[in-house]
Amino acid sequence: MASQEIEALASALARLPGLGPRSARRAVLWLIKRRETSLVQLAEALEGVRARLVECQTCGNVDTMDPCSICTDPRRDARALCVVEEVADLWALDRARLFTGRYHVLGGRLSALEGVGPEDLSIGKLLARLEAGGIDEVVLAMNATLEGQTTAHYIAERIDTLPLRVTQLAHGLPVGGELDYLDEGTLAQALRARRPVG
Repeated sequence: MASQEIEALASALARLPGLGPRSARRAVLWLIKRRETSLVQLAEALEGVRARLVECQTCGNVDTMDPCSICTDPRRDARALCVVEEVADLWALDRARLFTGRYHVLGGRLSALEGVGPEDLSIGKLLARLEAGGIDEVVLAMNATLEGQTTAHYIAERIDTLPLRVTQLAHGLPVGGELDYLDEGTLAQALRARRPVG
């Protein structure tokens, strides 16, 4: 049996997504073997994030400064705004380095079953940003779920009167995907979004 502190560390790690109790114990053993280097670095990194972590009041990103590093980056196109459901979506899109504008995190998606309405998301903040002007295009980057598409449709209706170009991420066939393995929803979306060849 390990000490209470070691068990507490394994228990805390086991609550992380993708780690179960066995993986957490392996991670703890690995950290213990490298306690003078890796364990110290991990503890310092966790303490640094804990002490400085803030939510950006402009876009909803999580960073160690407010406004966040994306909102303050002068190289970003302030006229393009990508709306996402969660911070993880922002990070995934930004990692790809294909979108050079700024972001807005809703903090979830509309869901009647879960009791999440427009007032529970940062849609009001989004509307205020758009009404302030200076934005030419809004990219609705919601997940390809029923709730995600409902959220995108709701936002598109709310900003319909503003002088903006509203676009949405394409949905359909993944690169390298085989038709036989795709679900009917993906196939239907791909057929609806078909385009001319050449």
